[in-house]
Amino acid sequence: MSDPFNLKKHIRTVRDFPIDGIKFRDITSLIETPDAFVKTCKELARLTEGFDASIIASIESRGFIFAGSIAHDLSLPFVLARKPGKLPNETYKKSFDLEYGSTSIEIQTNTNIKNTDRVAIVDDLIATGGTAIACAELLTENFGIKPENIVILAVIDLPELGGSKRIEADGYTVETLLKY
Repeated sequence: MSDPFNLKKHIRTVRDFPIDGIKFRDITSLIETPDAFVKTCKELARLTEGFDASIIASIESRGFIFAGSIAHDLSLPFVLARKPGKLPNETYKKSFDLEYGSTSIEIQTNTNIKNTDRVAIVDDLIATGGTAIACAELLTENFGIKPENIVILAVIDLPELGGSKRIEADGYTVETLLKY
């Protein structure tokens, strides 16, 4: 598959995790390899800057690893989309399905997001697209961000699961560094 930044060699596949039948893409070896991690963060920052994003939003938990670096490098606000019960203030909540279950994410209602912001949503991987779409819908439904002002960024795309196509069909832009 497509690997223009030569990152695939730093990502392990763990079979039957977290449940039987799932092939989990483990990015720990990528983030433990400084050259690969720096390259990944720089490329995601380049895509964020090219989109002219004014805010970074990221999905718990592996997306935070990359989003913090991007927000730091580009001096942008960093908004957390977290699992239920992890944020201290009142939240907006969105439920969604994963390829192996269902869950929800939340963003605090007091987050300073304007309807004119351009948002880069950062995660480690796009599988079925449910997590990224839920985060994008939190932003469109509760903060008035237009879909064309949202880009979904991820290190890995699993095209056989159809997530990127689903995200694009919902009117959002998607960019990934590696198709696996």
